[in-house]
Amino acid sequence: MSEEITYREAAGAAIHDAMAADPRVFIMGEDVGHYGGTYAVTKGLLETFGPERVRDTPLSESGFTGAGIGAAMGGMRPIVEIMTVNFSLLALDQIVNNAATLRHMSGGQFNVPVVIRMATGAGRQLAAQHSHSLENWYAHVPGLRVLAPATVQDVYSMLAPALEDPDPVILFEHVMLYNRKGTLDRSAAVDLRSAAIRREGRDITLISYGGSLWKTLEAAALLAEDGIEAEVVDLRVLRPLDADTFLSSVRKTRRAVIVDEGWRTGSLAAEISAQIMEEVFWELDAPVGRVCSAEVPIPYPRHLEEAALPQVPAIIAAARAALGKQGEPA
Repeated sequence: MSEEITYREAAGAAIHDAMAADPRVFIMGEDVGHYGGTYAVTKGLLETFGPERVRDTPLSESGFTGAGIGAAMGGMRPIVEIMTVNFSLLALDQIVNNAATLRHMSGGQFNVPVVIRMATGAGRQLAAQHSHSLENWYAHVPGLRVLAPATVQDVYSMLAPALEDPDPVILFEHVMLYNRKGTLDRSAAVDLRSAAIRREGRDITLISYGGSLWKTLEAAALLAEDGIEAEVVDLRVLRPLDADTFLSSVRKTRRAVIVDEGWRTGSLAAEISAQIMEEVFWELDAPVGRVCSAEVPIPYPRHLEEAALPQVPAIIAAARAALGKQGEPA
C-alpha cells in the first residue's frame, strides 16, 4: 500500500520502523531527542522510545561518533546523526581511521555496523560553513558504503539494509529534499548496490545523484520538448559505484553529462568521467561534460548561491553542447 509523504517524514519513518523492529537499534546525535532534530526528522521518537534509545549528545562529533562505533562493535545497531556534513569533518578521524579500517586491521575479527546520517548540500542560504557537498570525500574511502537517496522511497528503504550491513554506512540526505513529496511503499526493497534509471532516453546520458537529481530530471523534460531524449541515471550508491549501469547507458546514447553539486576539482564527477573514458572511449561521439558547483565557498546571498550551484539551464546547455547544438533555442 502506497502513501504520499515528504522526504523528511520518510526518513523519520525509516528510523521509527527500524527501532520498532530491532531493540539493538538506537539513534544518537545533537538535538535528536527533545528538539526533534535540526530538520525535524527525529521528531516524536523520544516520546515513543525514551532517552535510552534516542540519545541527545554533547557538541562533540568525534566523541559521539566514536561512541557509536564502539556500540556497533559491541553488538548494537547505532544510527549516528551528524547535523551537517561540515561537522562530520570533526569526526573524520573516527570515520576514516577507525570505522572504515577496523575490519581490515582486526583480520576480520571485528565489524562496525554503524549508520552515520548527515545533511548535505546547499540551497537554504546556510552560507560557506554549512553548504558543503563532500560526498566524494567519503566515496574515496575503502571500507565505507556511501548512499545518497534522492527519493522518498530510497530514503526510507535504504535504512533497513544499511543497518544490516556489517560495515559502516554513510547516508547523505540533501537539505533541499526534506520538503519534497513522493510516494512510499513501505514493503518495497532497495538494492544498496545498484544505480537507478529514472528516465529512459536514447540521445544522451545525464548522470546525477542526491539533490541534483531533480534538476537533472527537469532539464531532461525540457530537452524532450526540443526533441532530445535524455536518459537520467540516479547513482544513489556512491561507494561502491554501480559502473555497469551508467556505462551501459553511455554505450547506448554515446554521450554523457555528469551533474554533481560538489566542486569540479577532484569531484565525484571527475571519477565517473574517468571511468567512462577508460571503458567506453571508442564508443563516445562527444567529450564527457560536467556541471558542478563554482570553485568558490558557497555564498550567502540567494542570487549568488543559486549562481554558484548547478542549475537547469546549465545542464541543458551542457547536454546541447554534447549534441553539437550550441546556440539553438531549447
